[in-house]
Amino acid sequence: MAAFWNEVRTALIGFAWYEWLALGTGIVYVLLAARQQRSCWYWGIVSCLLWAYADVYYYLLYLDAILQLFYVGMGVWGLVQWNASASGTGIRIERMPWAEHLKLMIWIVPLSLLFGYFFDNYTPAAATYADAFTTIGAIVATWLTVKRRLENWLYWILIDVAYIGITWSRSAYLYALLYLIYTLVAVFGWVSWRREWHRQQT
Repeated sequence: MAAFWNEVRTALIGFAWYEWLALGTGIVYVLLAARQQRSCWYWGIVSCLLWAYADVYYYLLYLDAILQLFYVGMGVWGLVQWNASASGTGIRIERMPWAEHLKLMIWIVPLSLLFGYFFDNYTPAAATYADAFTTIGAIVATWLTVKRRLENWLYWILIDVAYIGITWSRSAYLYALLYLIYTLVAVFGWVSWRREWHRQQT
């Protein structure tokens, strides 16, 4: 436990201003999304742009930077979708039938194995299969959030718990703590959206 807090303290001291801003705006995004606030997408876009900057100029994680830019595009799409919903021309919170979950798994599992195999055999990357699963799963969960599918929060809970394991195994304790926060917020999001879905059915 002492190692955990030492790692957290060291990471906090080493954080650049844009990392703090990315972290803060990311948490605000998740909280606002859980409360179905359209403004969440503005915060998410800012957070992803800042993480992309950190990935390129500090961590040299170019693939993750590309992923963050993809999230920016999803954020713009989410803003358009949620604005349309608010004007009465778009969508409401919807449940996912099991057939839709199955279709998603048919994509997620093979792609996770494919990318996991590639990065395991051709790069020095760590936790390749788990990382591939969480990355692809996060893309799917983001799409479900944009579409206001209630079960997006169940996907986020699973993904965030997996991220806790990955980051903890790499001694990245600060990020493990961050994903624990995300997990708790995702649970709140599930409860909040489920309550709203029931209200919409009456």
